[in-house]
Amino acid sequence: MAKRIEASGISAYYGAFKAIEDINMVIEPKSVTALIGPSGCGKSTFLRSINRMHEVLPGARVEGKLTLDSQDLYGRDVDVTAVRRLIGMVFQRPNPFPTMSIYDNVVSGLRLNGVRRKSMLDTACEKALRSANLWNEVHTRLSRPGAGLSGGQQQRLCIARAIAVEPQVVLMDEPCSALDPISTLAIEDLISELKNQYTIVIVTHNMQQAARVSDRTAFFSIDKTGDPGRLIEYDETNKIFTNPSVKRTEDYITGRFG
Repeated sequence: MAKRIEASGISAYYGAFKAIEDINMVIEPKSVTALIGPSGCGKSTFLRSINRMHEVLPGARVEGKLTLDSQDLYGRDVDVTAVRRLIGMVFQRPNPFPTMSIYDNVVSGLRLNGVRRKSMLDTACEKALRSANLWNEVHTRLSRPGAGLSGGQQQRLCIARAIAVEPQVVLMDEPCSALDPISTLAIEDLISELKNQYTIVIVTHNMQQAARVSDRTAFFSIDKTGDPGRLIEYDETNKIFTNPSVKRTEDYITGRFG
């Protein structure tokens, strides 16, 4: 079941450097939220904070409160592995496990979670690949390497891998930046379908993509190089792109800065 995300006073650091400061926003379940803004403004840092991937880096830390429904994701007794199972991640470049088959890529997370029964793995694999609109293209070659697929197919395979463990949130960090226009359209169509089941947060530099796929848009920016990124405006996507409340948002969207 999709979950609601609430960020309260979130700041994130790389050692002494503060990458984002005082981010406050609520992300509703079964919706697509786009994070936009110039390079270096902290979009990906915030995204990685949601599933506690940020702290994987040496010296990195997060301050503030992030909740998934009522669960404090940074609470003392929270199992980080469980958080990452609830909040899946799809990265900028397709990254199927190169030595694994298509089938093994999809079920890898389930196996890590202790699922061994083949019938359960088979069912989960087919369900995930169907959800990722990939089943019809690959069902006759599941034993072949996932790395042998096209770029767009590899990204859909990575989405299938993320949703096979039945998360409640799916994070996507520029999932189409390495893809051609046809593959990009396939991923965008898929995102629109997946929001019926998941809470989706996507980082994108593509304004048209944000306008096409998201329900709400958050604009991040920085004052000058070396400053932390801040959330400038967060609203319904249609309003952000047609009548933003902050001039800085309008300047970015229309290409006058950033």
